[in-house]
Amino acid sequence: MSSPRTASSRTPAGRRRPEWAGRNYTLLTSAAVITNLGSHGALIAAAFAVQDAGGSAGDLGLVAAARTLPLVLFLLIGGAIADRVPRHHVMVAANTLNCLSQGAFALLVLTGDPQLWQMMLLTALCGTGTAFFNPAAEGMLLATVSGEHSNRAFALFRMAMNGAGIGGAALGGAMIAVLGPGWVLAVDAAAFAIAGALRAFLDVAPTADRSRSGGLLTDLREGWVEVRTRPWLWSIVLQFSVVVAVVGAADAVYGPLVARDQLGGPAPWGLALAFFGVGTIAGAVLMMVWKPRRLLLIGTLCVFPLALPSAGLAVPLPVWGLCVMMFISGAGIEVFGVNWMTSLHQEIPEEKFSRVSAYDWFGSVSLLPLATALAGPAESAFGRSEALWGCAVLVVLATALVLLIPDVRNLTRREHEKSGPHPASGTAAPDPAPPASATSTPAGV
Repeated sequence: MSSPRTASSRTPAGRRRPEWAGRNYTLLTSAAVITNLGSHGALIAAAFAVQDAGGSAGDLGLVAAARTLPLVLFLLIGGAIADRVPRHHVMVAANTLNCLSQGAFALLVLTGDPQLWQMMLLTALCGTGTAFFNPAAEGMLLATVSGEHSNRAFALFRMAMNGAGIGGAALGGAMIAVLGPGWVLAVDAAAFAIAGALRAFLDVAPTADRSRSGGLLTDLREGWVEVRTRPWLWSIVLQFSVVVAVVGAADAVYGPLVARDQLGGPAPWGLALAFFGVGTIAGAVLMMVWKPRRLLLIGTLCVFPLALPSAGLAVPLPVWGLCVMMFISGAGIEVFGVNWMTSLHQEIPEEKFSRVSAYDWFGSVSLLPLATALAGPAESAFGRSEALWGCAVLVVLATALVLLIPDVRNLTRREHEKSGPHPASGTAAPDPAPPASATSTPAGV
């Protein structure tokens, strides 16, 4: 049996998908589309379920923190496990837990008077599934494409995933307005069930000997060495620990409150989130044809627009203005995302990827539970508008600081990389003069 990096790489004549998009890549993309259709609406539904139950801004923050705290607790374990056992088994198990927890949450909202502790418990179970799923999923996706196709493959995957997010956010907001949040949560549970079934059909052969003589702690130490010896990696993880925290607090707590009080309810907020998704599609389309040589320099510059939605909510802008801010920030973060995934694919050995991905996720979400839990008290202490302006300033400051790291500015695409991840020595690639054939210009991120 051929490895997942090359399995089904040949496409019969008349097949519409690209030659490099094999069976596993297609299954992973289809499953991601289905889960994003459900989860984007479910995030809005959970916020409005708390509000419908009489919850305050502080309660919204506690439910959001309950979702993200398990990420901090279990991500590193999930990454180590995903480098030991078949990654698609981890993904299917995580999808099963997500399906059961979201189904119970939906039943609770539809049939009774949900209590705050019940909603926190069920969202915590969903977050636990996500903690095991994310490192395995990234490792699985990166193992399905070769280096020469990675930029296009990641862009197409993210474009499909975020396109589903547009529909999920817009449809979820509309369904909440008409049917209530319970039915949106039920749809999310069904989406996890379908996606898990698709991922069970992944055809996976081991790409490396994953037998381990040590335990999980040994695996985690090996992953930590991969991270700490790469300044570009640990510095951007630290940057995103701040960025994800403040953007998450703005989206999960302040956004729904501004929508309720000043924008007209869940439907306008769903529309704004949908425009963020439209922006990510625009960024993915750009990255299908643009291959910037300075991967992380360009990517990091495109993180600055993430400050715009918080500033727009602080004013607050009318719905159309907020949608513009969301579109620009979505395009920017998608350019970063594709360049980031390409950098990891190029620099990190495949057999250690899930552990490195777990440290990436762990650092990025480590402050998110604290930020969402403190969002309500911060609003009481400083005011909602002032708290949102603080979120915007922190995004700009963290992003400016990471540009001081030379490896972030200098890590360079290896244009002729053909065989997937390169066992990097721990430093950014040298900065050679690009061949004439490698130059490209942005097309009309």
